[in-house]
Amino acid sequence: MHDFEKKGCQTRIIHAGHRPDPATGAVSTPIYQSSTFAFKSADHGAASFRGDPDGGFIYTRLGNPTIMALEESLAILEKGCGAMACATGMAAVNLVYYALLSQGDHVVCTESLYGPSRMVLETEYPRFGIAATFVDSADAHNVAAAMTPATKLVYLETPANPTLKLADLTAIAAIAHRHGALVCVDNTFASPYLQNPLELGADLVLHSMTKFINGHSDVVAGMVVVKDRDLHKRLLKVHRNLGGTMDPHQAWLVQRGIKTLGLRMDRAQDNCLKLAHFLEKHPKIAWVRYPFLASHPQYDLARRQMRGGGAVMSFGVKGGLAAGKKLMDNLDLCTLAVSLGGIETLIEHPASMTHAGIPEADRRAAAITDDLVRIAVGCEDYADLEADLARVLATI
Repeated sequence: MHDFEKKGCQTRIIHAGHRPDPATGAVSTPIYQSSTFAFKSADHGAASFRGDPDGGFIYTRLGNPTIMALEESLAILEKGCGAMACATGMAAVNLVYYALLSQGDHVVCTESLYGPSRMVLETEYPRFGIAATFVDSADAHNVAAAMTPATKLVYLETPANPTLKLADLTAIAAIAHRHGALVCVDNTFASPYLQNPLELGADLVLHSMTKFINGHSDVVAGMVVVKDRDLHKRLLKVHRNLGGTMDPHQAWLVQRGIKTLGLRMDRAQDNCLKLAHFLEKHPKIAWVRYPFLASHPQYDLARRQMRGGGAVMSFGVKGGLAAGKKLMDNLDLCTLAVSLGGIETLIEHPASMTHAGIPEADRRAAAITDDLVRIAVGCEDYADLEADLARVLATI
């Protein structure tokens, strides 16, 4: 067993959770495409159901070698004690909500959450007596002011989607823990390559692995990583019983993708920072928001909390929504599509697309304005990306 604490991040990405298959020596973890597993004896079956160390796999919803390898990889990368692979990013979100919130509980959230993460709290969980307050978590005082005796969970995105605001994880975790609440961080935008919330005080980390971790726009998947073993047992029980678990082939695809996470992120965020500087100086652009731009209001926090600014930014085109639409409709290389984290550059309009389900007044309060364009920068040659945007901006 490797001592991954002493290894570099890229080494952990390549090797964590990956080892030659004991049956065949295969270097790539095999796809164990089986729903059920045979027991060696009746006693072995009983031991498996008890969870004894000498037990084995039972049924893929309860555990599978391919999925387990991916879970081990993410647990190591996020420096947690265990992880749970989910069918989608939203399956991971709902696992956290469902496992940790009960009737009468309250959750404090970043106001500019990924649209469905916020919408289910506003439209579904109130049916079970669960309340939510959405605040600008860029200011830790807002989180403190929203805490109540019923608050059981503080749920953060940092950087936030699509505003790229940051939350001071160390400060907010201290506030939450003083009130007896847990902290969950959606770390999708940064990935474990750039940020490790568990080291900064969070109790759980969540990923849509559809994005940077998989990196190829060909699979949907989620993951929850937990710091505490008792908390892991609680979530694992709910996860297996709810059934939002992952498929072995899905897990294998994500494992294949994760091995190049560092290489892809280095290239994509280098492109993103260059593009942010280009747009910031362009006369047709009203504003740019990217964590590693010196103009970002939380630039110092970004440098302290993250190892890089990531590969997503937002900006406003002078001329507002109409000008932004013209830009998006006429680009050749930047694909007009939702999602992010793939090797190709994607561009979208959050107010009418990913966050359209949030009422307009709430969107504006969360700084998701009609002129906001979100671009998830990929791994193309930078000069080609700049040329594509410059060509269309010249016509606006």
